[in-house]
Formats: sequence, C-alpha cells, structure tokens
Amino acid sequence: MDVEHVVGAPHPRLRPFVTRYSGYRMRTEPGVHRGLPSRSLTLVVTMDGTVDLAHGRFATLCGGLHDEAVLITHDGFQHGVQCSLTPLGARAFFGLPAGELAGTAVGLDALDAPAGELRERLQEAATWTDRFACLDEVFGRLVRPVRQQVELAWAWQRIAEGAPVGEIAAEVGWSRQHLSARFAAEYGLTPKVMGRVMRFELANRMLRGQTRPTLTEVAAACGYTDQAHFNRDWRALCGATPTEWIATELPFVQGSEAGAVAEL
Repeated sequence: MDVEHVVGAPHPRLRPFVTRYSGYRMRTEPGVHRGLPSRSLTLVVTMDGTVDLAHGRFATLCGGLHDEAVLITHDGFQHGVQCSLTPLGARAFFGLPAGELAGTAVGLDALDAPAGELRERLQEAATWTDRFACLDEVFGRLVRPVRQQVELAWAWQRIAEGAPVGEIAAEVGWSRQHLSARFAAEYGLTPKVMGRVMRFELANRMLRGQTRPTLTEVAAACGYTDQAHFNRDWRALCGATPTEWIATELPFVQGSEAGAVAEL
C-alpha cells in the first residue's frame, strides 16, 4: 500500500463555507470504499481517473448530507482533492440549500461551477500547497452573499451539543414538527437524524485518532446507551460494525500506516 495524504486549511475568509482540504494519492488493492455520513458536504476534484458511484462516474462532484454509507468502487489508484463544505457553503458557492443535494452527488458542472478549470489547474499545480491555493482562488470567486436563518443556525449548533429536539424547538419557539420540516428543507436530514450522524462522526473521529480508544470507551464518550446501541447505530450508518470497518477501511481512511501524512 502506498498512501499520501495531505491536509490543508482554507483561507480564513472561506472557513464559514469550507472547513478542510484533503489531498490524496493512493495505490491500494482494488475494492469498494465507504463514504461515511458526516456534518459536511463532500466536494471532490480528481486529478486522475474518476469517482465511481452506483449512479455514475464523476471527475468532479459534490455530494450532500446523507445517513448511510456511499459505496465508491475503485481500481486501486486514487488521486485528487476532497473538500469538506459546510451547509452554508452550498448556498455561498452554488446558490442552493444543502437540502437539494441530500442523499445524492452531482457533477460540479451541473452546479454551474468551473469544474473543468478547477481540475486542470489542480493537475498543473506542482505542490499540494499550490493546489490548495488554487482552491482558495476559485472558491473565493464563487462566493455570493448569503444569509443564514438564525433559528436554523441555532438548531444546528444545539444538535451538535447533543440537545434533545424538543428542547431545541422550545428554544426557537417552533413546534417539533415545524422545526423538523424547516431543518430538513435546509439541510436534507431531520434534526433527529442529524444528531445521529453527528454522534457517529464523533465516534469515527475518535477511532481514527493516533491513540485509538477501545470501542467501549468510544461508545461511552459519544453518548451511546451501551455497546449494543453503538453497534446498531454504526451498522445502520456505515453498513458494517465498528470492528468490521476498522479491519477493512481504517488504513485506507487514515493513510498513516503506509505513506506520507502531512498537514499544511
């Protein structure tokens, strides 16, 4: 296995819209990779090959929030950049709510983004630092004025803190049903499901850390009632148990065991 993975931060003025750049160049055994649910939309620009999903092959794409694993078939070589967009980034870059992309992925050209230019410039750039600077420049051109609704922004933050949906609804002065409908229209998932995804994301992040805790420790730290609850939720969102995912996916995701990992 030959894995190069470089992480970079966007320009400060872009961070309300995109939180992280991840450059990758990987030679592994051919197989299927699971794209896991998270609080971020995923924008990918390949520098070689395509991202092969069940509904098509994409040289560039943006995928919305989802509550189950996205299966990505690969031939063993993958090379490109993945960008983690916030839901507000969908409005800033593409002029639409994240909810319109929920559960699917579309080519960047379908979003009126300069897909060809972006891919060509990344291919021509000599270093990861240069590639991340290209992303900054292109995203900076795409940004349009956006206004975030206070109630929805508050609900998102409170869900991230683990607050119950009924409590959040009372805080914003809406019924639970109205909150769920408005939240799903904006983000694509209901508050309850988004809470599950955020808890899963935290557990996933803990398992990918340099010092890996036990599954029991992860379950307790992330607020699962017990190990069985943790396993059920993980299987529902990932399509595998935590143990199965660690065995088959963790080296691919983390990239630290057989290649270079850097942070810019």
